[in-house]
Amino acid sequence: MKEYAKSFYKSKAWQRARRQVITRANGLCERCMAQGIYKPGYIVHHKKYITPENIGDNKITLDVDNLEYVCEECHNKEHKAKHNNSRYLFDGHGNLLPPTADHTPRGSNSHGGKRTEGVTSKKRCKVGRI
Repeated sequence: MKEYAKSFYKSKAWQRARRQVITRANGLCERCMAQGIYKPGYIVHHKKYITPENIGDNKITLDVDNLEYVCEECHNKEHKAKHNNSRYLFDGHGNLLPPTADHTPRGSNSHGGKRTEGVTSKKRCKVGRI
C-alpha cells in the first residue's frame, strides 16, 4: 500500500464504501460475472486509480461508481497489463536486466491470500523483499 493512502484505507468512510461494493456484488467478481462466470471477489478496486493528487477527492476515492469488486486474477490482469511493456529491460549487449522497483508487479498474492488495505487491527502481513 502506498504511504499516502494508508490513512485513507483505515478510514470508516472507506470501510463503509468497501462493504457497500462487496454487498452490491454479492461477494462475487463483477468482471467475471459480466462474462457469466461466478467467482468470489478479492479486492475492491478503484477504476480511476487513486493518486497523491486525488486522494482527498471523494468522487474518486469513495464513489461506488468508481469502485468494483474483482477477483485476484482480474485485479492482477488490470495492473500487470499496465506494467508489462516496461518491466524487463535489456542492456546494450542484449543481457536481461532485473526489474526496477518502479516496475514491480502489483496485486501479487504475497500476503497468503489476505488483503492488507484498510486493515485496522495491529496484526499486519509482512512482505518479504527479494
